[in-house]
Amino acid sequence: MTTVSEYLFQRLEGLDVEHIFGVPGDYVLDLMDVLNQTSINLICNCNELNAGYAADAYARIRGLGAVCITYGVGGFSLVNAVVGAYAERVPLVVISGAPNSSVKKSKLLLHHTTGDYNLQLSIMEKITVAAVNLTQASQAATQIDQTLAACLHYKRPVYIEIPVDLVNQPCIIPEIQLPLSLKFTNPETESAALEEAVEEAVNLLEKAQRPVILAGVEFHRFGLENQLLQLLENTGYPLATTMLGKSCISEMHPQFIGNYVGALSREDVCQRIETADCVLCLGAIMSDMNLGGYTANLDERKLINANSEKVKIKHHFYQPVYLGDFIEGLISKLQKKDPENLDIKPACHVLSESFISQPENKLTNQRFYERINHFLEDDFIVIADTGDAIISTMDLFMPQNTDFIGQAFYLSIGYSIPACLGAAMADPHRRLMIFVGDGAFQMTAQELSTIIRYKLNPIIFLINNDGYTIERVIQDGAYNDIQPWKYHQIPQVFGESWSCEVSTEGELEAALSQAKANTDCVSFIEIHLDRFDCSPGLIRLGKALGKKA
Repeated sequence: MTTVSEYLFQRLEGLDVEHIFGVPGDYVLDLMDVLNQTSINLICNCNELNAGYAADAYARIRGLGAVCITYGVGGFSLVNAVVGAYAERVPLVVISGAPNSSVKKSKLLLHHTTGDYNLQLSIMEKITVAAVNLTQASQAATQIDQTLAACLHYKRPVYIEIPVDLVNQPCIIPEIQLPLSLKFTNPETESAALEEAVEEAVNLLEKAQRPVILAGVEFHRFGLENQLLQLLENTGYPLATTMLGKSCISEMHPQFIGNYVGALSREDVCQRIETADCVLCLGAIMSDMNLGGYTANLDERKLINANSEKVKIKHHFYQPVYLGDFIEGLISKLQKKDPENLDIKPACHVLSESFISQPENKLTNQRFYERINHFLEDDFIVIADTGDAIISTMDLFMPQNTDFIGQAFYLSIGYSIPACLGAAMADPHRRLMIFVGDGAFQMTAQELSTIIRYKLNPIIFLINNDGYTIERVIQDGAYNDIQPWKYHQIPQVFGESWSCEVSTEGELEAALSQAKANTDCVSFIEIHLDRFDCSPGLIRLGKALGKKA
């Protein structure tokens, strides 16, 4: 007979989860023993926060991620990663062991608890779309199915708590299992709203002379990239993406004009978006960072804003309307525009100018990223950490089948190194390229040891600009200083790796050549920059925010 824990892991196996990240602890050891008997690989991390970041990145590539931790100290250490996944619509399953049910009833003061055995569940209820404490084996299978279905439906985290005494109890499998892949909305209730939304949107777009598409992260989350390509083909419109939506299309596409992030954007991208007579905004999270600290200038009178469940046109709301159905409606009704009238300047034209290294010159931020733009190839996964790294990588061009990952909404510093581990496990056939500042690296540096343990081969660029440069641009002070580490020596402490430090353009060329050839282990390159040497995007943002102050 199938036990509660076996049923949970069988359902995750069926959803193509091949790795679960976590940290052992006494309340979860029995659960992990069962996990180790399945085909799913348990990847043990240095701490729970890192496990959460790794599972988050795994989910962004694979479509679903999972993390398994112990009660109290484990669950609470994980919270920040779960909140980030919730904010950025990442489907993450949080599995927590818990004290024996009988002990809970007696209210004994156990280690890793405060005595309140509902505390962890109460917190998780606020940062997930479904949270359940399994209390009866007879109901466990149904509760597990309902929780997993919510995760897949909303593309947000869920929480499953399993007391020690339920782990190996036999569960009753429903005669008719709940399907975990559900239609997002009911066609019967959606059809009227959908029809009216499409009609109003088409009327605006057909009248527009210079329409443009602004694509966001929900193309990634709901697997709608092919529909986006079809919409571009049918309409001929130019396309920009938000920072969170970056790489939802190959940025070598002839209709891709760049990333629009308000004042962070290149001037030509800003001008094209903000002078459009109709902006078709699809699947975007309208957060402050996604809009360049709210420096974006999007006129509501010219805006069609469609998300996963609703469409807003001017001041009209249509709900429920599934984003995929709305796009299909547009594809079937919109006519192709004359490209000569659409003012399309393909972003990839920037790469037409070759990069000529000046070997003796001191390396600068701008020259470093210009060189990386010519180094990137198809099939990479690029991860940028919070800080100037994510702003600098905004104008890197993602080639065919290259994914970009960055916490462009929640902006949790230290995300990238554990995320590298998760993304590498999610797709072991692609190489990873990581951009992390020195301050961010100090947050989660220990997870580099897990990357080395599993013999992964990412190229990690450690941007050493002597502290928190993004904070210095906003407001400088002694609080932006950090202890300088000899970063390039750290990987060798953890195990087999190759590393170096770079200060000139010539040294960068040698390092890139070595890193490209080194596919057997981590390549770790410490890039030395001046403390105020930052991206043009950050400078643009600083000036724009200064004008608004």
